[in-house]
Amino acid sequence: MPDSPSTNQPELSVSELAASLKRTIETNYDHVTVRGELGRVTIAKSGHMYADLKDDKAVLNTIMWRGQVDRLTFRPEEGLEVVATGRLSTYEGRSSYQLIATTMRPAGAGALMQLLEERKKKLAAEGLFDAKHKKPIPYMPRTIGVITSPTGAVIRDILHRIRDRFPVRVIVWPALVQGDQAAAQVTAGIRGFNAMTGADRPDVLIVARGGGSIEDLWPFNEEIVVRAAFESEIPLISAVGHETDTTLIDYVSDRRAPTPTGAAEIAVPVRTELMLSVGESGQRLKRALTRSLSRARDKLGSARLPRPESLLQSKRQRLDYAAASLPKAALALTQRARLKLSRLQLSPATLRTEIRAQRQRLRDSAVRARPALMRLIDQKKAALTAEGKLLETLSYQATLKRGYVIVRDTSGQIVRNSGQARTLEVMRVTFADGDVTAAPFEGDTPPPAPEKPRSAARAKKGEQGDLF
Repeated sequence: MPDSPSTNQPELSVSELAASLKRTIETNYDHVTVRGELGRVTIAKSGHMYADLKDDKAVLNTIMWRGQVDRLTFRPEEGLEVVATGRLSTYEGRSSYQLIATTMRPAGAGALMQLLEERKKKLAAEGLFDAKHKKPIPYMPRTIGVITSPTGAVIRDILHRIRDRFPVRVIVWPALVQGDQAAAQVTAGIRGFNAMTGADRPDVLIVARGGGSIEDLWPFNEEIVVRAAFESEIPLISAVGHETDTTLIDYVSDRRAPTPTGAAEIAVPVRTELMLSVGESGQRLKRALTRSLSRARDKLGSARLPRPESLLQSKRQRLDYAAASLPKAALALTQRARLKLSRLQLSPATLRTEIRAQRQRLRDSAVRARPALMRLIDQKKAALTAEGKLLETLSYQATLKRGYVIVRDTSGQIVRNSGQARTLEVMRVTFADGDVTAAPFEGDTPPPAPEKPRSAARAKKGEQGDLF
């Protein structure tokens, strides 16, 4: 007989006991807030986060689902002290309990400052804060892009300051400047302005928000915002918080303004000051020109130059003398020419004698030229005959007469070797006295000659041909 039970307590299965414990824990610890240090932080491909929340004596498994992870304003990292809020539950498969966290925040400003310093060192090591990457702010921009909240006092201060100093076109990109979605919206604004083309593309950007605690300003410390500001092709001015507030976007921006109003002052000059400066420059230029003309006039007066009339007097006198002597000189020149002509003693008899002498000289030249021309012709004939003999000796026809031939294919190309000849069916062989057609053969015995056809005479007589 089996032993009877010693007590009347009901027996529970393992699953029933695990379910009872789960109900008890979830009922009694449905809302808890835990402070501890993060360890072994893992974000799965699904977006869920698995981490250990620990202190010096205990470790609490912690899970945060993807929806809550996406709303975190910081990046959970191992070693960061945080405050997590959620509910306790159990995992029956491993007999362990765990915290299902719904919210999580760094434990105080000290933890945030430590995280900020670590992130700052990382980005500085990558060179994002180097001064060589800073771009100059345009002196007179035509369009300014502002990324901020459209309903706050910041945008009103910026617009008012720009309107007072130098009215230009302002395009506002609405973005949250505080909360879980602020970093993503500010990043979208920077990249959206850079993606614009045409006349609407701003010449300078301003990222602005008012002052606040480190938690309020934390979106401007996020890595995605800092990298978007670094990659911006448009010069960027950061105006986040008050003068004493510093965020990571301040280090990577091209200029930092202590306040949003200060950003407007950096972005545009003062129009009235420009007008005064232009007016003063015009007056200085006018005074300088007047002084320059006065000095030139004084220098010209002190040079003691002669009067224009005195400079022309000597030239006029020389012209008068030349005009007076011109008739006499022309008359003397004419007389000298007449005298020279009279000395030539030209007459018809003299001209006939000169003509006869020139004719005789021409006849003598013709008599001497004919033998010389014949000798020259004989020399050219002899040279031409020698060149012809040399050409005949060197021509290929002379070579063919000595027993050589030229072998060509059917297209007229020369066959230069036996290998090429073997590939042809018919060749054209050129002798000195004409061409014949031949077929190549291999071996020592030529192919048999084609049988001669019987003559027509023998066919008529009915003669019988040879048997062999």
